[in-house]
Amino acid sequence: MAHTFDSTVLREYDIRGIIGETLGPDDARAIGRGFATLLRQTGGRKVAVGYDGRVSSPTLEHALCEGLTASGCDVVRVGMGPTPMLYYAEASSEDVDGGIQITGSHNPANYNGFKMVFQGRPFFGSDIVKLGELALNGDWIDGSGTTETRDIMDEYIERLLEPIRQLPAVCQDRLASLRVAWDAGNGAAGPALELLTAKLPGEHFLLFTDVDGNFPNHHPDPTEEKNLADLKAIVADKNLDFGLAFDGDGDRIGAIDGEGRVIWGDQLLMIYAEDLLKLVPNSTIIADVKASRALFDLVSEKGGTPVMWKTGHSLIKSKMKETGAPLAGEMSGHVFFKHEYYGFDDALYAGIRLLTASARLDRSVTAMRGAMPDMINTPEMRFQVDESRKFAVIDEVKARLADSPDDVDDTDGVRVTNDDGWWLLRASNTQDVLVARAESESEAGLERLMAQIDGQLAQSGLERGEQAGH
Repeated sequence: MAHTFDSTVLREYDIRGIIGETLGPDDARAIGRGFATLLRQTGGRKVAVGYDGRVSSPTLEHALCEGLTASGCDVVRVGMGPTPMLYYAEASSEDVDGGIQITGSHNPANYNGFKMVFQGRPFFGSDIVKLGELALNGDWIDGSGTTETRDIMDEYIERLLEPIRQLPAVCQDRLASLRVAWDAGNGAAGPALELLTAKLPGEHFLLFTDVDGNFPNHHPDPTEEKNLADLKAIVADKNLDFGLAFDGDGDRIGAIDGEGRVIWGDQLLMIYAEDLLKLVPNSTIIADVKASRALFDLVSEKGGTPVMWKTGHSLIKSKMKETGAPLAGEMSGHVFFKHEYYGFDDALYAGIRLLTASARLDRSVTAMRGAMPDMINTPEMRFQVDESRKFAVIDEVKARLADSPDDVDDTDGVRVTNDDGWWLLRASNTQDVLVARAESESEAGLERLMAQIDGQLAQSGLERGEQAGH
């Protein structure tokens, strides 16, 4: 029997929709059937399945497992947990060939979706298109797979602790004096953070670790500063060293220092890069096109090779494989460690690596944040553009800048660097929006960069106008 997905559900990096409107159990079943069909065609058989703390997740998980087994795949159910725990199950189990996490990530409570990994690589783009085609034609393999339950939480926590165990005694002592806050935002990482922090040296203060898919305290998206208010309050109130925050499924990290200053994704990467380049000199380090010039400069200065790449966790993971980079990251808080880990985005592991970096470098997180260049930059600005126009506008901008004296990088949209700093204009792969960002060392420079963005938009018949939500 064929199945047609709502046109908004199959996206570039994952599958996502609104429960009861564009996404439901029938979609989950069809995804299971399609994924199992593709896996069996390449000789795979066993799929790990996990889910986040959303109210709709258990229902979707049940239907997904039905679809997978109906097309002859055996399912390993790892239960509720953060997305990186599912990635860990797939990467560390020799008998597992693929993995699917049911998660709405950082989206509102009525959303849900699927993140997938296929024989050790991200499953996205043309893979997701293929799922849609198989469903449309009902072109699925039939079979009858088995289901087993595997509790991997404790094993996953032990793996997260590995970087701590490897530290020399002097660094262990430094960790013992740390006082850190962790905000799970009622997301799926809560129970794992409770287990993890109980085994860490130092003193740890946890916020909102009860899993609640209605997110009663604040929305679990640490890239928006308003969602860090509770974390800032506890760090200030208890005079803590720093604080960490997690998105709804634990694959994106946010942080603040002891003074309550946000440490944005590219700034965290500066700390990780400095630590890593001492351990593995001359490494390639990847960041997305939205990252600060200060990061790329620091990597070069410390002897590494900076690579600017396209935004999107699947695209970054693929670039890491291609270049052999031991570290990569995005402004959105996805951090990928291949160095002594598996290369997937794991915010809990990134949290541990921030502790170990501070101990190894013998500098407080607050001091490292304070030493960073004082760049003036805009947040990520998103504005609505008709789906049929968004890529065309970027092409028009590129054409107009063909003879520009400025440095024009078209890795992902257009990033233009000149004496004032840089500005970026790119089309979102997942929404009908254009994304803009600019960075300068002065307010006047930033104004001039923004004027260049506005000028380009005006020539394509657009204006920045209303900001679009996530």
